[in-house]
Amino acid sequence: MCKLKYRLMDILACPMCRNFPLRLIVFSRDSRYSVKETMRCELYCSYHDGLIEQLKETNCKECYSFEITDGLLICQRCGRWYAIIDEIPIMLPDNFRDRKREREFVERWGDKIPPEILKTLSME
Repeated sequence: MCKLKYRLMDILACPMCRNFPLRLIVFSRDSRYSVKETMRCELYCSYHDGLIEQLKETNCKECYSFEITDGLLICQRCGRWYAIIDEIPIMLPDNFRDRKREREFVERWGDKIPPEILKTLSME
């Protein structure tokens, strides 16, 4: 089974405002995998948190060895956030979001979620 790679951040944008890149916060990741071939990111490297043109070097092979299992994607333009649960980024429009599931996510990972995100939950 293929899990979520840092590489995906090179193509993901906020589904609501189309902002790119999204901020990635990794809560848990797996690094048991060795990789022979890799693809270099085109625009944005989330492993090194920078635009490719501004990075002096990248370590794509090391990056590919990690698979993100749980985390958070944050749009820095509109402020929306999207949970990564069991390797899957849950990127739904507001009217389809599962608030119960999001609260369970926050209960589990609340100590790693930035305060500005936690504050938005208390207002809903």
